[in-house]
Amino acid sequence: MSKTGRLSWNQLLFAVEGRATRFDYWMRWLVPYFIGALIVAFLDDALGTANPAGGVGVLMVIYFIAAFWPNLAVGIKRCHDRDRSGWFLLIGLVPLLNIWLLVELGFLRGTAGPNRFGADPLDGMAVAAAGITT
Repeated sequence: MSKTGRLSWNQLLFAVEGRATRFDYWMRWLVPYFIGALIVAFLDDALGTANPAGGVGVLMVIYFIAAFWPNLAVGIKRCHDRDRSGWFLLIGLVPLLNIWLLVELGFLRGTAGPNRFGADPLDGMAVAAAGITT
């Protein structure tokens, strides 16, 4: 974790240890992920690699495969921030309960203070914002 409390890109996308804030989840993962998916869908269509029957194209399949682990890693860290095991992500496979997963990971603040998965990532940001150095 950096001095500002923000995870490095490597830690965010590839490690499953630690905690990720809502900002990390939305602005550093989901928004870029969906923008990338739109770009790849456009490229699939422009290059003629899209499925003519309306399914996903070749490039989109490659994109989804490449993004599988980062998606899992960020989701696990977000679960950790809510003091839940990464296995909680499996609730997303159950229809209607997947809305609960969206609320938990996307909208609710993580556990205040340290929990069993590490220190509160927002504590480090408050210290950095105040200009306190150690």
